[in-house]
Amino acid sequence: MNTFQKWASALSLAALAQTAFAQTSNLHAQIDQLADKIEPKVIQWRRDFHQFPELSNREVKTAEKVAKHLKSLGFEVKTGVAKTGVVAILKGGQPGPVVALRADMDALPVTERNSLPFASKVRTTFNNQQVGVMHACGHDTHMAMLMGAAEILAQHKKDLKGTVKFIFQPAEEGAPAGEEGGADVMVAEGALEKPKVDAIFGLHINSATEVGTLKYRPQGTMASSDNFKIKVKGRQAHGAYPWASVDPIVVSAQIINGIQTIVSRQMELTNEAAVITVGAIHGGVRTNIIPEEVEMIGTIRALDPKMQDQLHEKLRRTATLIAESSGATAEVEIVKNTPITYNHVALTAHMLPSLERAAGKQKVVLTKAVTGAEDFAYYQQKVPGVFVFVGGMAKGQDPTKIPAHHTPDFMIDESGLKLGVRTLAYLAVDYLNNPLNSTPGQ
Repeated sequence: MNTFQKWASALSLAALAQTAFAQTSNLHAQIDQLADKIEPKVIQWRRDFHQFPELSNREVKTAEKVAKHLKSLGFEVKTGVAKTGVVAILKGGQPGPVVALRADMDALPVTERNSLPFASKVRTTFNNQQVGVMHACGHDTHMAMLMGAAEILAQHKKDLKGTVKFIFQPAEEGAPAGEEGGADVMVAEGALEKPKVDAIFGLHINSATEVGTLKYRPQGTMASSDNFKIKVKGRQAHGAYPWASVDPIVVSAQIINGIQTIVSRQMELTNEAAVITVGAIHGGVRTNIIPEEVEMIGTIRALDPKMQDQLHEKLRRTATLIAESSGATAEVEIVKNTPITYNHVALTAHMLPSLERAAGKQKVVLTKAVTGAEDFAYYQQKVPGVFVFVGGMAKGQDPTKIPAHHTPDFMIDESGLKLGVRTLAYLAVDYLNNPLNSTPGQ
């Protein structure tokens, strides 16, 4: 190719790029207009989901509402995935990659405590206890925002260069005892296949982040979540004669204190944060009996796979050796629950302009990692994925005084939902127009 041909080719590519940018910018403007138009509908969907919440793997009526809306848009809809999950496919007017957008559907066994006219009054049985049911983590908003994005994208079907897959997932909070559920089951049942997904995006409302703000982080964004159980066995005796016992209660107290030094004294916390928490301890039946056995349960959180393995090893060693030093034994069981929510580095950088266009550059914040967990991680283990946070706190509020997620007073400012709708739509459109060719996890 001579110099003139190279120059002509460069001009041609530049012209194509400029045309593509103009087309995308025009599509962004139309997305913005539609987001304004359907905002009242999105808020109404959210309120309906909020008033009638359903627990993990019990999202039957919730799934019916989602599926009905997606079918009304003309999508190919599959129900009953991972028990109550819904997967819908929108095929664009032009060939191209496949992008997935995900929302979770389940509520929590929390009794709502506020005066909202659409507050949940639902009660049910959970773990053999009568409990209230509440969307105390914002999954109601996630569904409503994704339904809004689906409606917008459906109106631009002919302009889409590829396929959008909408994943409405049950049991993000964890399946009931004795059941399976959540993202790992969605993946196992083919949510990322037929057609095969090239990239996946998700978002989470945050009650302590001001509306209009998006937060993101490459690499480890939310922690792995592992459960542990320690069974301490000693020798039972009369409470008046402790020297005749090997007291598992005292040994358990020493183990709990010893566990606290794993994170504070044995982990290199300049790398990443880590947490070990004992959540419950059970042992004994009355005041004057030293029991034979005590059981404690808890959670381990990590943001680095190597540190996760180290935490497991150090927990086992600490518990067993402290017990042995007192003449007791400790059986340690660790169950891996949720992997690290790991934002694909190249994909995060690739999609950052989309976030900045959706919220405005000054409103897109590089955030610290959090030690909460999200089973969106299972999708990211299979395909490149990015998970971001969208603000749900009213402007001018003090984030340190806002009721936390998973509490009875949890509250969301609904004016933040429109940004979530736009963000999901932008991510889908921009990826289809400019896909990233890469591999999972990088």
